[in-house]
Amino acid sequence: MTRLPPKPAVRPEKVSLFRYMRLFRQDILSAQPAKLYRAWMAEFRTPFFRSYLANQPELVRLVLKERPEDFPKSMRVAEGLRPLLGNSVFLTNGEDWKRQRRIIDPAFEGGRLRDTFGAMWLAAEAAVVRLRQQLAGDDVIEIEEVTSHAAADVIFRTLFSIPIENEIAARVFSEFRAYQRSQPILNIAAFLPLPRWMPRFHRRSTRQTAASIRRLITDLTAARMEQIRAGTAPDDLATKIMTTTDPVTGERFSTDEMVDQVAIFFLAGHETSASALAWALYLLAMHPEWQDRVAVEADALQHADFAVMGQLRISRDVFRETLRLYPPVPMMVRETTCPERLRDRDVVPGAQIVISAWHLHRHTRLWDNPDGFDPARWQTENGRICQRDAFIPFSAGARVCTGAGFAMVEGPLILSMLVRHFRFALVEGREPVPVAHLTVRAKAGIWLSVTPRVDQNS
Repeated sequence: MTRLPPKPAVRPEKVSLFRYMRLFRQDILSAQPAKLYRAWMAEFRTPFFRSYLANQPELVRLVLKERPEDFPKSMRVAEGLRPLLGNSVFLTNGEDWKRQRRIIDPAFEGGRLRDTFGAMWLAAEAAVVRLRQQLAGDDVIEIEEVTSHAAADVIFRTLFSIPIENEIAARVFSEFRAYQRSQPILNIAAFLPLPRWMPRFHRRSTRQTAASIRRLITDLTAARMEQIRAGTAPDDLATKIMTTTDPVTGERFSTDEMVDQVAIFFLAGHETSASALAWALYLLAMHPEWQDRVAVEADALQHADFAVMGQLRISRDVFRETLRLYPPVPMMVRETTCPERLRDRDVVPGAQIVISAWHLHRHTRLWDNPDGFDPARWQTENGRICQRDAFIPFSAGARVCTGAGFAMVEGPLILSMLVRHFRFALVEGREPVPVAHLTVRAKAGIWLSVTPRVDQNS
C-alpha cells in the first residue's frame, strides 16, 4: 500500500462552541470535521455570526474573481495580525487596498523577476553552504529551520540588498521566529464582536516581538529613504516600491506606511516560502524516485541565468504539488456586504465566507488521488482542470498574491539547488504532524537525514 503524506486528524462531527474555539486557536486544520473534504458548502453557527465554508469551484470563483468587492476581506482575521502588520495591504479593503496595490504591483511585474533572480541565486547558494556546515555536526536536520533561513535570506537580498548575515536582518529573522511561536492564528475578537475601543488581549510576548520587528524594519526603511534622497539607493524591490508614485493620487508610501508593507512582505514572502520548501523536501524524502529526477534536472544549474528556470519543469511540478497538499495559507476569510443566496441558502450581510485552500486542494469530488503525492498529475486532464478551478495557493482574482510569480521562481530554484547538492531521507519514527498557525507548518518540525551527494564537489 502506498504511503500517503501526513494529514491532520479531524475533530468529531459535533463539538461545543467553546471546544471549537480552543481547537481553532491551537490548529485550524484538526478543528474541522471530515465532511469538509467532500462538501460543496458547510455552515457553522455561533451566537454572534454565521460562517460558511465554500468548496464548490463556482462559489470560489464568485467570491474571489467575479464579485470580490462584494466579499471584502474579513477583519476578524485581521485582529490577530494587526500588531505586526499594521495597515498593510494584507489587511486593508476598498480604496486603501487599491491604492496600496497600485504602488506595490509594479515592483513584482514579470520583467522585475529577472532583476531579482541574481539575489535569489546567491541566497540559494548560501543555503547550500550553511547546510554543508551544519552537517559537520549531525546528519539529522530540522529542515524547517534551514528553509526559513533560506527564505528570509531571499527576502532581505531582494528587498534591501543585504544578506541574512547583516546584523539587522539577522535580528529580524530571530525575532520573527519568536513571533511564530507566540502568535495563535486567530485572536479572541475573531469569535466575539468586541467594540473597537476594547483591548484585543494579544499575548504579551506577541506584542513585544511584533514591536521589536517593526522597530528594526523602521530602521531599515528610514535608512533606505535617506539613500533614495541622496541618490545612492540600490535598484532593489524596496527602492522600486518607495519611489513608485500612485498614478491616481500622486502619492508615495511614507516611511510608516512602508514599514507596514515590509512586514507583510516578510510574513508572506518568508513564512509561506519556508513552509512550502520544507514540505517539498519531506515529500521528496518520501519519494526518492522523484528526488532523483529533480537532482538530474538540477544539473542545469551552472550559471545564474534566469533562462534556467525553463529547464526546471520537474522541480516546478513538485513545488506545485507541495502547494496543493500543504498550501501555506490554508484558509481565506471574506465577509458578505449584502444579502446573498448561495446554494439555496439565504446568507445575511456580515456572514463569514471561508475559502479553504486546504480542503479545496484535497477535495474528494474534484481531484484524482487527492491525498497522494503525484507531481505528474499536472500534466493530466484532471490536473489541468483542477489547476484552473480548484488550485488557489496564492488566492485568486483581484486579491491574488502579488508575489505569486516571485514564489514560483524562488521555490523551484532553492529546491533544485538543495537537491542537487544533498540527498534527503526520512527519519524513522519522526513523521511530521501538520498544524496551522500563521501558516501550515509541522507541530514538532520536519526532521530529515541529510547527506551530501557524492557526485557533487562544489
